[in-house]
Amino acid sequence: MSTEHNADTVKYDPDNLLASIIGRLKLKNDAALSRALEVAPPVISKIRHRRLPVGASLLIRMHEVTDLSIAELRSLMGDRRNKFRISDKQFKPRQM
Repeated sequence: MSTEHNADTVKYDPDNLLASIIGRLKLKNDAALSRALEVAPPVISKIRHRRLPVGASLLIRMHEVTDLSIAELRSLMGDRRNKFRISDKQFKPRQM
C-alpha cells in the first residue's frame, strides 16, 4: 500500500498559510498582510473565505516576502502534491 497522500484526502487550508505569514512577519491583521504582499485587501479576504485560490504570482510574492520556500508555503496551505499536471493546451501556440 502506498504511503503517498491522495490530493482528495489533504485539507486545503489557506487560513493556516495566511496566519503563518502574519505571525512570521509580526503583522497585526489581514490589512497589514495585504500591504506587505502589495495586494488589495479584498484579495486576502477572498482567499481566506475560499472564494479565490492562492495563485502562482501571489505564492511567489509570499516567498519573496517571507523567505519561505514555495514547498513550505504549499505545505502550510495543505497542498502536498508531488507533481503538478499542466494541460497540453498551455504549450500549443494560439491560432490566429
